Amino acid sequence: MKRSEKEQIVAEVSEVLQKASGLYLTDFTGLTVEQATELRREFRKSGIHYEVAKNTLIRRALEGIDGTSGLSDKLVGPTGVAVSFDDPVAPARIIKKFSDKHSRLGLKAAVIDRHLYEGSRLDELAKLPTKADTLSAILGCIQSPLVGVPGVINAVIRDLVSVIGEIEKKKAA
Repeated sequence: MKRSEKEQIVAEVSEVLQKASGLYLTDFTGLTVEQATELRREFRKSGIHYEVAKNTLIRRALEGIDGTSGLSDKLVGPTGVAVSFDDPVAPARIIKKFSDKHSRLGLKAAVIDRHLYEGSRLDELAKLPTKADTLSAILGCIQSPLVGVPGVINAVIRDLVSVIGEIEKKKAA
């Protein structure tokens, strides 16, 4: 491979990694071609960028990116890079599901929102809620008190009406 081709690959990978909300380094040793194709298909369906490149090129692409300093020592052996832009934990779910089905796929490490996680924490990462689920839960918490406000106001108004009614009965008597 020519130097210019390597520089182009490093630039492309670096650009993709800059935009990432989730970055996963996988070990695909022992996967068959069919299994690797299946894995790529699953990533593509979820809008996840998956690429295999030389470790030295990945290392160079990671140099200027915050939160990735601990990844260099993980770049040993065959390495696939899964990058998520929208849902940072979507790759973890796919990797977990795929590794349960085909025990050959492993997670070396992950960087989610500039925080490094060891590959041994795959189960924890895969159980995290999606970004949409988290936003829905937050909105539900915000709306919850607001939903109760009309009920409280109606209860206060009913109480006031009944108190006013009793006062008027006493005045009339």
